[in-house]
Amino acid sequence: MAIGLFILAVIIQLAMVLAIFLLSLSRVTGSIVALVTVLVTAFISPWSLILGIPLALLCLVLLIAPLRQSLITKPVYKALGGAMPSMSDTEREALDAGTSWWEKELFMGAPDWDTFAQYPYPELSAEEQSFIDNEVEVLCAMLDEWKIQHEDKELSPEAWQFIKANGFLGLIIPKEYGGLEFSSYAQSRVMSKIASRSPTAAVTCMVPNSLGPGELLMHYGTDEQKQRWLPGLAKGEEIPCFGLTGSEAGSDAGAIPDTGVVCYGAHEGEQVLGLRMNFSKRWITLAPIATVVGLAFKMHDPEGLLGNPDKTDYGITCALVPASHKGVVTGPRHNPIGSPFMNGTVDGKDVFIPLDYIIGGVENAGRGWRMLMECLGVGRGISLPALSTSASEVTYLTVGAFAKVREQFKISVGKFEGVQDATSRMASNTYMLEAFRHLVTCGLNQGGTPSVMTAMAKYYATETMRMVVNDGMDVVGGRAVQMGPRNFLAIPYQAIPVSITVEGANILTRSLMIFGQGAMRCHPYLFDELQLLQSDDKEGALKQFDNLFFKHLGYTFNRGAKAFVAGYVGGSNHAPSFADGFTRPYYKDINRLSAGFALTADMSLGLLAGDLKRKEMLSGRLADIHSHLFICTAILQFYEYGSKSKAERLHAEVALKNSLYTIQEAFLSLFANFPNRMAASLVSFVTFPSGRIFAPVSDELKRQLGDTFMDDFEANPFRDYLKTMVYYNTEPDDVTGRMEHAYQTLLDVEPLWQKFKKAEHKDSFEGLTFEDHVVYASQNGDITEEEAEVLIQYNAIRFDSLLTDVFDKHLSKAQERTNPHSLENAVYKLTDYAQLKNDAQARNGIATNMTAENDVDSNDLATPVSTDKPTGDANPNHGYESDGDVEMVKEQDTIEEVRAQTDFDESEPEVEALDHRHRDAESHLSERMSNNHRLNQHNADDLEPSEISEDAENVKDDIDKPAATDPKWQDGLRRDESDKV
Repeated sequence: MAIGLFILAVIIQLAMVLAIFLLSLSRVTGSIVALVTVLVTAFISPWSLILGIPLALLCLVLLIAPLRQSLITKPVYKALGGAMPSMSDTEREALDAGTSWWEKELFMGAPDWDTFAQYPYPELSAEEQSFIDNEVEVLCAMLDEWKIQHEDKELSPEAWQFIKANGFLGLIIPKEYGGLEFSSYAQSRVMSKIASRSPTAAVTCMVPNSLGPGELLMHYGTDEQKQRWLPGLAKGEEIPCFGLTGSEAGSDAGAIPDTGVVCYGAHEGEQVLGLRMNFSKRWITLAPIATVVGLAFKMHDPEGLLGNPDKTDYGITCALVPASHKGVVTGPRHNPIGSPFMNGTVDGKDVFIPLDYIIGGVENAGRGWRMLMECLGVGRGISLPALSTSASEVTYLTVGAFAKVREQFKISVGKFEGVQDATSRMASNTYMLEAFRHLVTCGLNQGGTPSVMTAMAKYYATETMRMVVNDGMDVVGGRAVQMGPRNFLAIPYQAIPVSITVEGANILTRSLMIFGQGAMRCHPYLFDELQLLQSDDKEGALKQFDNLFFKHLGYTFNRGAKAFVAGYVGGSNHAPSFADGFTRPYYKDINRLSAGFALTADMSLGLLAGDLKRKEMLSGRLADIHSHLFICTAILQFYEYGSKSKAERLHAEVALKNSLYTIQEAFLSLFANFPNRMAASLVSFVTFPSGRIFAPVSDELKRQLGDTFMDDFEANPFRDYLKTMVYYNTEPDDVTGRMEHAYQTLLDVEPLWQKFKKAEHKDSFEGLTFEDHVVYASQNGDITEEEAEVLIQYNAIRFDSLLTDVFDKHLSKAQERTNPHSLENAVYKLTDYAQLKNDAQARNGIATNMTAENDVDSNDLATPVSTDKPTGDANPNHGYESDGDVEMVKEQDTIEEVRAQTDFDESEPEVEALDHRHRDAESHLSERMSNNHRLNQHNADDLEPSEISEDAENVKDDIDKPAATDPKWQDGLRRDESDKV
């Protein structure tokens, strides 16, 4: 009995502790509740004081301020102060730059789904939609990226003029200054569509609307500066660039060596106070053609000319300088991995500028780093994710089309499981990117500068795009490897490193920025604590730290309790009001993982402190967890506003499972590599008590999504949706339209094509070529003449879509590719194989396939095969006269007749196919084949064996000669004037 009461009392005490943490009671309230519980359990079992006395003593320490501060607060403050590295003003500004949004809810471990449900889903205004449907559409039609990259090495003058005249460089500028003032979502959509046609044009339009003078002026410029520059920037009369990166400063932009020293100098004929500038910038987009240059430099005032002799170093400052200003040198171009967008250098030595060239005036001297961090953040969230999303969507469309059209081993390559392993990744990753774009621009539309969210967008969008395009290259293979104007994948593949590198290199972004800034911007207490730790007023800071530190502890224990409960019973059931049966379990998973992340982040920050800055692998894993929690919510929001079709649900399910599995593996890898093994084991036990809870995506789901990847319209509404996101066309001579044209044609003829190919693969038809098989099937009545023409037309389109480019020996000019299977050339692909085989079998008494014994399966073709079909002279499809007489060659075919039958621009095949009075290409091919068979057999009967051998050699020697213009080659077989019937 006593043992039972003891166990009960201990359970009550532990439950009380858990309840205090779960309810997040304050230090005072929680301590009082704990003391009362200890007293109550002591009456139940005195032995419970074994646990109760330590609890009571701890509560007393927490309640008595002098005791608490001397035993806990001061030692912690001293220890953390010594562990934290000193921060420069630049670092402090960088950490403090920007705002936070939904990512903060996920970081704190208790996402508010009611708030999430109220976020306005980004949509285009009528004006924005019109711009995309008209101006952007026209611009895209003007662009030929192969010509831009490999011939002109720049945009055409016509494209440049159109870009300038139609406001493409002023999307973000307010209407009062002549700009378009588009939303963040609209900017993203505009850039995506342009990028789907030409990455060069997209980068050209992207920079002025991202990191550039326009953005900085709008937020920080003086009224005079705005009036001076913004109207010209909006109209394209001014071309901006911004010089940040230099030879000694890449990712560590704070280390720029460029300087501006305050001094007096001459400007416009007057002596004014200004800056003597020395700078050398590289990799500056638009620099070779810029009319105005933004510059980041370190500002110094050694003589105290600005009025404060104690302040000589102001730090990073931004100024705006006309490119024509004396001493400024622009023009030399870089060649960024073959992508010819304007990119080059900006240099200047002892360039004097007045102080009013500083953006925002002298008041903003030294605030450049904060300005750049906030403006860079916005650009990272729009431009590069837009380009990445576009590249992935074009890859989805083109590779999906290729996977269905291209056949190997008698089936579409997209049906192979190895290929589906890649295409299912492509499909789910593209879905994720489009969802990601929507949630990020949703946050940007609401204002603010959420630097953490945009860093996530930049890194995970560009890295995911890299995976999608790489997978596409693997699926398309040789068709994607061979460069040329037909290649729809090589150019985006080639440009991947540019996106990975610019606006914050990806390695740096993941390993330092996302969690480093995330901890500062998203944690409720950390940044303020860090400020107090580095305060010069230690006594005053200690009092504030005492309050903050125990709030921080309460927060940590609350998240730990939530993670512990979730580990055993699952996450909270709290979800948005629109959650349904499919999405609700995922919200529960996010609640669980978010609480676990809050606890794990606090463990990492508390135990590693400043060392975490150097533990970049651990920091990178924390970034993966935080970012994929955000990505999961993006997918769920996008799905909610989508079609909710079976196909879209499949995309969302695979994308969600991939992200959840990534989060889990990041957790476990962090625990396995955390320096403090005891703490890592404890937190691992709390968050994952039963080990792994998420499995990789199953093979069955991959197969289903791989099949869906090749579908369109109702079968895959997401693919249909993607057509509205990019420059979409089905032009047969266009780089992307060619593949889509073949794909859409296949969708129209697929039942006939599949049945015909099935019969063909069963060797149901005689002949050596596809055209032989079509004619054979038509002659036997297995398909109609109209169906034969459809098959020949599609085969020609299919073949053309798979052709790669060829060049002259110097690789300077792509040569025109001829299509041997086109309607014009198909007649020359016929052979006499079937007749020769039939005759040989007849001579040897073997039943032939050209008799009523034909074994074509009636289920394999649209038209059942008749078993009592007339053969030989009695079969009108063979081209013989009913009485067995044969027409002379000159009576059957003339050059004019060949041209009339094959020139479908003139003969209108679509009309003729519906009119039985017209002879179409199929009937013409049928007659030609039968005539060729008859002719060869008749000639063979009249010739000696040696003559037959000689004639065969002539055919072999001349097989590659053109047939269209030489009457000797009208039927694809050699004929001499001496041929006699």
